[in-house]
Amino acid sequence: MSDVKLLSGGNPQIAKGYGDAVVQSYIAAMPDWKRDVGARVDAIVTAVCRDVEKAVKWNSPFYGVEKDRWFLSFHCFTKYVKFTWFDGADLSPVPPVTSKQPQVRYFHICEGDEIDEAQIADWVRQAVQLPGERL
Repeated sequence: MSDVKLLSGGNPQIAKGYGDAVVQSYIAAMPDWKRDVGARVDAIVTAVCRDVEKAVKWNSPFYGVEKDRWFLSFHCFTKYVKFTWFDGADLSPVPPVTSKQPQVRYFHICEGDEIDEAQIADWVRQAVQLPGERL
């Protein structure tokens, strides 16, 4: 998508919006290998949580079980895509990267990493049962 500006780290600048279409616009604008990562994770989330709510806020896709209650978000950085699990401390196994917020955990996917689709699907199954983050 040549009309979308890429911000620092290659993160697409997408206007805030709700629904699958705006998230698909974000994914289509992700650069290079990051686009495949975004598409694969989006497909996993959608397969596990068929009624998933989607939005783009702060130039990042968000996934939730109801409007404005989110369990997952992701954001492009130069060398990785950062996945934010808002109730990550309650997932098993706990995603590996800590946050300043004790409940939040991160998971990074770098170029060339194998995507553990079964693990991501399991985290989604767990996360939809948790309170999520109201944003």
